[in-house]
Amino acid sequence: MRVEIREWYLGNKRQLPWRNIMDPYRIWVSENILQQTRINQGIKYYHNFLNNFPDLESLASAREDEVLKVWEGLGYYSRARNMHSAAKDLVKNNHGKFPDSFSGLMEMKGVGSYTAAAISSIAFNEPQAVVDGNVNRVIYRYT
Repeated sequence: MRVEIREWYLGNKRQLPWRNIMDPYRIWVSENILQQTRINQGIKYYHNFLNNFPDLESLASAREDEVLKVWEGLGYYSRARNMHSAAKDLVKNNHGKFPDSFSGLMEMKGVGSYTAAAISSIAFNEPQAVVDGNVNRVIYRYT
């Protein structure tokens, strides 16, 4: 099964702006946005968010209303508030650096096991399973 799914992916994957990057900030932004919307719409939000807040420090120093304005249209505004709060906390208490482990990421406000697994596995090569409803559907359909 693993080989067949990998072959399908390699032949069918889309070129997406958050692929082939190891920057935990950009991965975090993409994961938060993609949990809110479809990929095609998420691309626009991803670029807009990064144009406004290109790094952790710029997000941390922004006013909450600025963050919410950029997030506008995605819904679940608590997610944007949590990102803003977590960014401020990391800048203040962690020298502006992301935790480099699943357990460290889980301590960030608003980060759950799926997002922590995605960031730690992609950015830090930590062996973590990133399983959501889409992965479950693929496995169910395959089997």
